[in-house]
Amino acid sequence: MDLVNSSLTDISNAVKDQKISAEEVASFFFKRMKDLNQSLNAVVFEDENFLSAARVIDSKISKGEELGPLAGVPFGIKDMLCVRNLPATAGSKILQGFVPPYDSTAVAKLKNAGAVILGKLNQDEFAMGSSNETSIQGAVQNPWNNKYVPGGSSGGSAAAQASRMMAATLGTDTGGSIRQPASFCGVVGVKPTYGRVSRYGVIAYASSLDQVGPMTSTVEDAALTLEVISGFDAKDSTSSQRAVPEWTRALSKDLKGIRVGLLKECMRSSLHKDVEKSVENSIDELKKMGAEIVEVSLPLIEYAVPVYYLIAACEASSNLARYDGVKYGYRSDFKNLSSVDLETFYSQTRGEGFGAEVKRRIMMGTHALSSGYYDSYYLKAGKVRRLFVNQYKDAFKQCDVILSPVTAAPAFKLGERIADPLQMYLNDIFTTSTNLAGLPGMSVPFSLSTDGLPIGIQITANHFDEQRMLNVAWALESVAPAKGKRPHVF
Repeated sequence: MDLVNSSLTDISNAVKDQKISAEEVASFFFKRMKDLNQSLNAVVFEDENFLSAARVIDSKISKGEELGPLAGVPFGIKDMLCVRNLPATAGSKILQGFVPPYDSTAVAKLKNAGAVILGKLNQDEFAMGSSNETSIQGAVQNPWNNKYVPGGSSGGSAAAQASRMMAATLGTDTGGSIRQPASFCGVVGVKPTYGRVSRYGVIAYASSLDQVGPMTSTVEDAALTLEVISGFDAKDSTSSQRAVPEWTRALSKDLKGIRVGLLKECMRSSLHKDVEKSVENSIDELKKMGAEIVEVSLPLIEYAVPVYYLIAACEASSNLARYDGVKYGYRSDFKNLSSVDLETFYSQTRGEGFGAEVKRRIMMGTHALSSGYYDSYYLKAGKVRRLFVNQYKDAFKQCDVILSPVTAAPAFKLGERIADPLQMYLNDIFTTSTNLAGLPGMSVPFSLSTDGLPIGIQITANHFDEQRMLNVAWALESVAPAKGKRPHVF
């Protein structure tokens, strides 16, 4: 069986039919993961108990027990999510030594569906970054060209998926952290509607923006994974009680009558010529399949980046205040702890435990929330955020989904922007507004640049309308020039 190119359903069905054992599948991918990770640095912690989990699946099959839709399918999990008995550092020194005794809800649902966890995946520290260069575990390399970044913050998930170290991965998306690396690495990445997937067990960055989502090789695999991890969770007060549709059963490439909105402001931006061409070609393909193309406008999108970074930094300042070195994680090495005052203890531990980018955002957020600045910054940003929601509502009266670039250019080189925070932040210009409005969005691989790097197309839908988004993506995937193309590691 060609495990590297098989769908999740094909792998699961083969395991259930005993054409191949879950143990064989897990062993194959674990070896591939070990071999490829030496050059890509996508995996930071391996689950040495993967064989035991696979054998449990095989035992259940031999007993004729019912198994879920992901039986025997190997997954990799972003280090932002808690996995029982595996370290969870969120790419930061401050969480050094922390091993959660429980699974995040998304991971628990994967396991209940029969998935086998192979390991934890690299990421930017606390999901703060667009290149996966801020991780305490070191930078991840793009499988298409190891001189380029894989994107961030879910760069480890994207690189591991693009190289098929495992059959599927999970990432998190706060301002584009699934969609941007998915585009840079040529995989499918989905950020669901806010509340669709529980955030319980996800290390918090910005609680009103964070979302868990799948990163897979195909749209169909993404739809299946999303079905498994979605649903109400009493442990997360922001999770939605809406029923989870069977997206995979309703997948359709019939686009007749579908109105695709082309975001006017995106096409006026300074797009790399390859990205601009990719968007234009994707529109032509959608037209051929019967879709109606309409122009829509989001005038406020030019403010998306500053509003996002202000809100995210404020929430990060609050969320990251819990890391003080007292109960768990990193603590500065004080020779005589009894003689150290509390302020010195906190400041030295946090100063050593957090990286430069995390400290930058904590300081930005603390300043914006401080007395005399709250009204001018955070409160005003919240009001603009509400206007974003209203503008999207108006746009979706004219169309069913919105099409845009994921980023203004393909992947950039390692080290190229890490010293320039503003240039790094501007990389998120087309993705952050989706998080601010709580909408579902995804990146589907479409073409390759003249340098041979992947370019994804972003599709955004109305709240809880993942089906329409997935359908358009599935249709686009079937005609994409990049279909069947693989990175050099193959």
